[in-house]
Parts: sequence; structure tokens; C-alpha cells
Amino acid sequence: MSPPSQGCNGEMDNGAAHSAVTLALAKKESAEHMHGMQELYDSMRERPIIVKAYALDDPNAPATENVKTVHFLRHGQGFHNLMADLARAEGREWEQYSQTPENPYVMPEILDAPLTEKGRKQAYLVRPTVEAFENQPELVALSPNCRALQTGLLAFEHLLSKKVPFVAHEMVREENGVHVCDKRRPKSRQEAEFPMVDFSLLETEEDVIFRDDRRESKAEVGERVYAFMEWLAKRSEKHVGVASHSGWLLTVFNGICECDVSLKDWFQTGELRSVKLEFIENHKKRKTS
Repeated sequence: MSPPSQGCNGEMDNGAAHSAVTLALAKKESAEHMHGMQELYDSMRERPIIVKAYALDDPNAPATENVKTVHFLRHGQGFHNLMADLARAEGREWEQYSQTPENPYVMPEILDAPLTEKGRKQAYLVRPTVEAFENQPELVALSPNCRALQTGLLAFEHLLSKKVPFVAHEMVREENGVHVCDKRRPKSRQEAEFPMVDFSLLETEEDVIFRDDRRESKAEVGERVYAFMEWLAKRSEKHVGVASHSGWLLTVFNGICECDVSLKDWFQTGELRSVKLEFIENHKKRKTS
């Protein structure tokens, strides 16, 4: 696999590599994000659609009409990631989702945090991998937060000239609440800065999902991921790119999809993970409903 996709071991070059502090913080946050995941996974076995994920080289991956190739991409380093790394390097500790001065994720300056220069490099380094795909994405779905929009546009930029639709989707947003880095800016502001992206699926000008007083539950995040999967299953495109966030992506592979353990790891910034998704009608659910 090429360097841009090696986020787990940090072997990116050109100033885009992950530091030891970044990797240690990712390990800590990954464990915290797993709370409630098993309950979510169990509840999703009762839904009308079951989603299975396979690595591209998995010999057991089906090649049927209900299968899509999806390239999941976590955004590059955002300013909130940088501030957290700096705080951790200084020895600061904070309780997740707390409104305390020690928590770098609640700084008002990082509302809807954009990419750092390192984050832009990480996103740009993904492009050669994408360009080498035999079948290019026919659709790119993006979280409407700045860092995911920037990452998706950098990594999949060559598709703009091919008139591939870039669609912002509210259901692809990060698990959010309390941490202002995850709050979306007004729809009109995003449309003005990212005119190449279709924001028509966003139903409200302001962010109505984000709450200042609490974080989304894992069940609430799971509902959004499942709603996106329903939308994706109905689309005609067979090859799709998705630019999103670490907590959301962890939920995809641990709380929604049935998949091999090799696909369940935390996504590092700028990491691309390509899979085949199989959408299966849940006959058990149909018989009991």
C-alpha cells in the first residue's frame, strides 16, 4: 500500500508523518470511543438492511449487484488535532467532553476546525493512490465540516473536471457535541467557501445537531451512520469516496458493519481505507415486522 494510506503506522513522508504524541493520543481516544459500541452493533442486527464490509483483496467479497466499492477517508490533521497534540506534549490532562480550560477541543478559536498545513499535505498525498484506482469514484460524499470538505477536495480533486458530484451529507459528520471543533458553520458560509460542493442535502442554515451541553450517544451516532448507509444503498453509483472523521469511521466498522477485525482499527489523520460494502435485506427483520 502506498504511503498516504499508511496512517496506522505513521509512515508518511514530506512532513505528513504522525508523531509519537499523536499516536498515543489516538490510542487513548479510540478506547474512549468504544463505549456503547457493542450495544449499537447488537441493535443494528435487527435493522432492515445489514451492511457487510470486505477488504478489496478479500476472496470472500461478493461481486453482486448490491455491492459497492467505497473509499473511506479520514480528514487530515485539523487545528484541533494540533492543539490537542501540543497540550498532550506539555503534559496536560483533560476529561473528554468537559467544559474545562484544560480541554483543547472546547477552545472557541477552533470552531469547525480547518486543516493545518500538515493536514493539507496528508490529504494531498492520498491523491496518487486514488488516481491509480482502476475504477474511479463516481460520487464523493463529504462531511460538511471544514476539515473534511478540504480533505475530500484535495484528495479527490482530479474528479472535479470529470463532473463527478461532490455532495455534503449531514449524516457523515463526526460524533459531536461539547467540542466546538465538531460544530458546523452556517450552510451559507460553507457554500460560499466551497462552491464546488453540493450542499442541498443540508436542511438547515444553522447546526441543529450540535449541543453545547452533551455529547451525542453512540446510539445517536449509529442512527446517523445507518441513515447514510440507507441513502448510499439507493444510489446508482458503484464506486464512491467518503471523507469523514475518526469517531464516525470507527462507528462504521465497529457498530454498523459486519467485517473482519483487520478493518476495525482507528483511522489516523489522512488515512484511506478502501472496502467493498454489501447491502443485504434482513429477512429476519421482514418476517418479524
